[in-house]
Parts: sequence; C-alpha cells; structure tokens
Amino acid sequence: MMVSFIPCYTKPDPIAQLLRSVVTILLTTVLLLAFTAHAKGIQIKFAELDAVEEGYQLNADFEITLNPTLEQALKKGIVLYFVTDFRLVSPRWYWLDKKIARSKQRDALSYYALTRQYRLSHGSSLLQKQSFSTLKEALRVLSRVRNRPIFMFSELQQDTEYIAKLRMRLDLSRLPKPFQVEALGSKEWNLSSDMLQWSIKLPSQKLHHENKP
Repeated sequence: MMVSFIPCYTKPDPIAQLLRSVVTILLTTVLLLAFTAHAKGIQIKFAELDAVEEGYQLNADFEITLNPTLEQALKKGIVLYFVTDFRLVSPRWYWLDKKIARSKQRDALSYYALTRQYRLSHGSSLLQKQSFSTLKEALRVLSRVRNRPIFMFSELQQDTEYIAKLRMRLDLSRLPKPFQVEALGSKEWNLSSDMLQWSIKLPSQKLHHENKP
C-alpha cells in the first residue's frame, strides 16, 4: 500500500509573527547585554556612603575581569596598580561644582613565580599585603571595598542634594616605560569602569546606589 502525505498550508497569523519578532529582538538584546557585561573589564555593582561616628566611609563592590594580555603581563612580573576614586560634590549652576569630599586609594596586584602566588598590596604606602593561590581569589578581594575613610572638605548640610562619583581604573602611569608606550591606544590595556554618578541627600544613614541586573 502506498501512503501519500499532502502538505497542508495555512495562512500565517500576523499576531503570532509579530510576537515571534518581538521575542527574537528581546533575546538578541539580552544576549548583547550579557556579552557587553562579560566583556567589560570593570563594573560597579554596588556603592554606599556610610555615616559613622568619625564621619563617613565608602563601601563598594566591583566586578573585575582581566583579559589575556593583562594576565600575561602579571605572569611576566609586571605589577598592576588599580586606583579607586570617590568624589562628593555640590552642583552649582553658576560655577564649577563645589568639592565636598574625596577618597582615592591605589592597590597593587602582582604575581610571584617562585611561590606561584598572587599578592595584593593596600594602604597609602602599599604596606598592607595579602597573598592568594589563585588570581580569582585576589580579584575577589580587590573588588570588595569596605569601610574606606572619606576625607571631608566641608560638612554635609541637611536637605541638600549632593552628587557622588565613583570610578575604578588601571593606573597606566605606574607601568614600566616600555609597557606605557605599548598601552597607548591599546584596548587591552584600557581597563576602567564607567564613572558612576548618583544623587544623595541627608539625613539618610546610608546613602547608596546599587546596580541591579
């Protein structure tokens, strides 16, 4: 017995086609955003200005990803210096913004081939040191800022709006001269977060900004 199949053609549903197009666009957008987030060297996930008895402290969480060029430089003995810069200003329409507070700290990330360990150096003179067996562990500690003192230029006023600015970047000026030349115009060496800005106002105990996925 011969069995034959006759294809059945139906008229396309325009609403279904539209929904499929929308879903495709949304999925493409999500994938592009995910790729961008993964490709981004430094992302700011959370930032907070915390009021304490001594004044104010900065808490922040970053996500740091090193590309192969930077990882190879570490393995060759090059020290990578990261600068975390926080500023608090009072906006003025008639002049430059007034500087209210600032916190700037440099952290050094290095690798020791003899011990096969990564080292983080902190503090104003980089005297505080921590050792790690993996790069992932070192970056996790580097990405977590806690209880960092803020130097105040002026007292915060009640019911006054201020602008907080935060950024982390790789300090290219601390690289050896040959690597500084190589880093000029190179995307591999241009490791920096975007400048995060958010508004804060007293009398809030914790003045924070959080990037939600």
